[in-house]
Amino acid sequence: MNVPVPLPPDFFDADPVRLARRLLGGTLVRITPEGQRLSGKLVEAEAYDCSRDPACTAGRFHAARSAEMAIAPGHWLFWTAHGHPLLQVSCRAEGIAASILIRAIEPQEGVGRMLDYRPVTRERHLTNGPAKLVYALGLEPMKISHTRADSPELHLLPPASPVPEEQVLVTARVGIKEGRNLPWRFVLRGNPWVSPALPSMELA
Repeated sequence: MNVPVPLPPDFFDADPVRLARRLLGGTLVRITPEGQRLSGKLVEAEAYDCSRDPACTAGRFHAARSAEMAIAPGHWLFWTAHGHPLLQVSCRAEGIAASILIRAIEPQEGVGRMLDYRPVTRERHLTNGPAKLVYALGLEPMKISHTRADSPELHLLPPASPVPEEQVLVTARVGIKEGRNLPWRFVLRGNPWVSPALPSMELA
């Protein structure tokens, strides 16, 4: 049996829109300091590609975010929205600002530990949003930021097989004004762990 290995940094040296789609159905794995494995299936992701993305230059804080995204591909980054950390992975070659925002995962392993990190009364609310999953996995942005996306502590495994097109919903991105109509948000259609902030316009 083939054992999946973490996606290497050079995998992310590519178009983030195409990569965000390809990552659907993959697995985000977190190994806690105590050695416990927490994981979840990736059910929602958004792409940011600053060379052609108005969202990267709009607003007061986006210039700094764009500059940070220009690090080498395949590294973890965080940005803050409304005081909460959001997890992203850098894409394209070093010097080109691009990333994928990890928006939601479906819990698989270590749900009890996730509930310790982020107590909720309904399990489907545990990781159905970008800040929620950061808290549920017990991630510390200062320790994780700028580390490789194939590190033992936090990494992505590829999907066992590509997700069929009929199972993918493509929409506008969430929480932005400029560039909001770009079809760069990818969702597993009908999955209950997708974030509740669904744009009204379905693009595909």
